[in-house]
Amino acid sequence: MGLVNRTQVTHFILLGIPNTEGFQTILFFTFLAFYLCTLLGNLLIFSAVLADPHLHTPMYFFLCNLAVLDIGISSISIPKLLDNLWANSRTISLGGCMAQIFFFHFLGSTECLLFTVMAFDRYVAICYPLRYLLIMNRKVCALLATSIWIASSFHATIVTSLTFTLPYCGSNVVDYFLCDIFTVAKLACADTYILETVTFTNIGVVPMSCFLLILMSYTRIISCILKMNSGEGWHKAASTCASHLAVVTIFFGPWTLIFFPPEMSKVLVTPVNTFGKLVTPMVNPAIYTLRNKEVKAALRKQRGGQRPAG
Repeated sequence: MGLVNRTQVTHFILLGIPNTEGFQTILFFTFLAFYLCTLLGNLLIFSAVLADPHLHTPMYFFLCNLAVLDIGISSISIPKLLDNLWANSRTISLGGCMAQIFFFHFLGSTECLLFTVMAFDRYVAICYPLRYLLIMNRKVCALLATSIWIASSFHATIVTSLTFTLPYCGSNVVDYFLCDIFTVAKLACADTYILETVTFTNIGVVPMSCFLLILMSYTRIISCILKMNSGEGWHKAASTCASHLAVVTIFFGPWTLIFFPPEMSKVLVTPVNTFGKLVTPMVNPAIYTLRNKEVKAALRKQRGGQRPAG
C-alpha cells in the first residue's frame, strides 16, 4: 500500500504568491517587465565582455559568470509564475518541481561562492597590483570558476535527492509560488529530520562562511587603500570595489531574516524571496554598468560608437 501511495503524486499545484487575489494582471506585467530587463541587461554585459578584448581580464570573467547566474536564477521560477498569473496554470510536474529545487540551490550556492571569489580577486588586484595577472592567470580563474560550479552541483544534488526520496502520499498543494525544499517537504508522509538538518546546515554554514571570507578580504583591502599615498590611486581602488560591495550587500541582505523573530520572518519570506529572484538579477548589471566606465565604453562600442582613448 505504501508503494502505491508513494507513486500517486506525479505533480504539484502551486498556489502562487499569497494575498494577491485581484492583482494578477498588474503583477503579470510588472514581473514580465522586470524579467525582460534582467535578460536584456545581463545579456548585454555578457556580450560586451566577450566582444571587447580590453575586458578579457579576471574581474570581467567572473562578471560574465555572474550574468549567467542572474539569468538562470530569474528563469527558475519567474516564467512559471507568469504562466500562473496570466493563465492560472498552477500545475507543475514532479520533474519540474525537482528541477526548480535543484537549480535554485545550485545557482544560489554558486552565486554565493562566486561573490567570495570576486572579493578575493579585488583583494589581489588592490593589495598586490604588480603580481595581479601572475596570480590571477587564466588557469587559476578557470579553476576557481569550475570549482565553485562543481561544488554547488554536489550541494544541490544532495538536498534535491533527500527531498524526493521522501514518500509523498497526501496533499500535493504547495502553498507558495515555486517549489522549495521546506514547502514541498511539508507534504511528505515521513520524518524530514535528516533533510531539515542537512539543509539548515548547508544554507547556514555556506553563506556565513562566504560572508566571513568576504569580510576578511575587504578588511585587508581597506587596510591597503588607507596606506596608498596617491589620492587618484585611492579613488580608483575604492571605485573598483564599490559595485561588488553593492551587489554583495543586496545578495546577503535576505540572510538577516534568521535574526528576526519567527513571526516576522514568515511575513517577510515571500517579499524577500520575490526580491531575490526578480529584482536582484536585474539590478546587478545596472550597478556594474552605471559605475564602470569600461563596461559603458564597451556597450557604446557595440552600438557602433568608438571606444574613448585612454
